Amino acid sequence: MALHVPKSGFSSMMKDGAQHFSGLNEATFRNISACNELTNVTRTSYGPNGMNKMVVNHLGKLFVSSDAQTIVRELEVQHPAAKMLVMASEMMEQECGDGTNFVLILSGMLLSGAETLLRMGVSIPEVVEGYEMAAEKIKELLPGLVCSQIDNLADVDQVAKAIKTPVASMQYGYEDFLSKLIAEACVAVLSEKRGFSVDNIRVCKILGSGVQQSKVIRGMVFKREVEGDITRVENARIVCFNCAFDFMQTETKGTVLIKTAKELLTFSQGEEDLLEAQIKAF
Repeated sequence: MALHVPKSGFSSMMKDGAQHFSGLNEATFRNISACNELTNVTRTSYGPNGMNKMVVNHLGKLFVSSDAQTIVRELEVQHPAAKMLVMASEMMEQECGDGTNFVLILSGMLLSGAETLLRMGVSIPEVVEGYEMAAEKIKELLPGLVCSQIDNLADVDQVAKAIKTPVASMQYGYEDFLSKLIAEACVAVLSEKRGFSVDNIRVCKILGSGVQQSKVIRGMVFKREVEGDITRVENARIVCFNCAFDFMQTETKGTVLIKTAKELLTFSQGEEDLLEAQIKAF
């Protein structure tokens, strides 16, 4: 019969199966390994030919997407070092709206290079100093690598040229059409005083057609059928109510006796006249 050997020291405070690593370099290598595991998940989803990932979150909901931000958000990363990469990608999403996967991949490659230097005997402060020098050098080189720039944000053609690349990574083959469409919508809601806000643009999906039939409508779209027989009106006056617009029902029930066809036709005429008078009052 095997005897139970009690744990002692630091291992007694940890769960069964947990591993304990000591030393600065060992902890650093484990942090780099965790970050590389995260970047390997999203690396194959990069670019127009990126593969979709199937993710099941803690609620059991299934997600199939190639968007790195969606994948990382539903993975619920717990490792402190890997969570810093997630925060960096979220900041990129908030500032630019794209490039989250690029941030993860670039960070993973930089950490892999740092791991190689550390195993060669280079100290951690020397690696950090070298990366800071490289960052300053990159800031000097980037201005000379500009291939194009936007001089006028109100020009649809210039804006479409700028957003064509990120659109191609999501909808390859439709980037020419969609970039022009998105640029037209963005320029339409652009304000000199308040700037640009994504909340001013809405997408309404209507079944029965394809992507090429999409268009920009300056105004408001209601995805529903009309209540009456009139389907088209020009130069119409529109009123919006934020409350119920009908007659209050009485608490008691009544019986109406109709003897002739004329009484049947004029049964609800009184209510209609009262409702029409209320509308004309506006």
